[in-house]
Amino acid sequence: MVILCVKEVIYQYYSMMIKKIFFFFLLVVSISLHSTKSLAQEYKYEIGPLLGTSFYMGDANRTKLFMHPNISGGFMWRYNLNLHWAVKTNLVAGVVSGNSTDAGNIFPHDNQVSFKRTFVDLGGQIEYNFFPYSNKFSYMDARPYTPYLFAGLGATYASGDHKFFNANIPLGVGFKYKLKNKLNIGVEFSMRKLFGDDFDVTNKGSDWSLDAPFGIKSGFLKNRDWYSLTMLFVTWEFGLRGDACCGP
Repeated sequence: MVILCVKEVIYQYYSMMIKKIFFFFLLVVSISLHSTKSLAQEYKYEIGPLLGTSFYMGDANRTKLFMHPNISGGFMWRYNLNLHWAVKTNLVAGVVSGNSTDAGNIFPHDNQVSFKRTFVDLGGQIEYNFFPYSNKFSYMDARPYTPYLFAGLGATYASGDHKFFNANIPLGVGFKYKLKNKLNIGVEFSMRKLFGDDFDVTNKGSDWSLDAPFGIKSGFLKNRDWYSLTMLFVTWEFGLRGDACCGP
């Protein structure tokens, strides 16, 4: 019982911290977009593939990162607003799986369940580059590499006898590097907060499931289901600006 309470406290702490980071990021975006001088990259757009891993967190996995990793992949499109800011959209398909025996919880009547399902994620995010990102404009202190933060809004669909469709909030960090003119590589890690607690339920006909393992239904905002993506990407730039240093 003590272990269960400690894990619940840790889970609630992580959830609270992620929510605070999200709202802080939105505040930074709001302030920066009004104060940042518009210095733009040479090319407006980027497009390229994504490939990596996905894993689930929820009632069957409260705190362990990269438990039961599966493959995921897709495509991304990015519009570079200026050297610090970009907006991005992604389409990703992947697999998540879980087993309640990994949760470390004692469920009612010793019930246990496992699941595996395919999902599709479509979303958009806004990115903030810590350094001015470009392999040109050295007089602006631009660099061909930068870490970045991103947040946004998306939708998730998942297959199964009990299908899942709901909104998600992606929160993440990344690093990108410009190999040469027009060619970028990078890696990013994100957590997707779901507005639904049945992402880990593939068969709704069962008497017991992970959407309410203790018989307490979660609400739209208060639920436990997340999934994570760790993705490598390669992008190609196009859409030459008329005046690259002076805005879109």
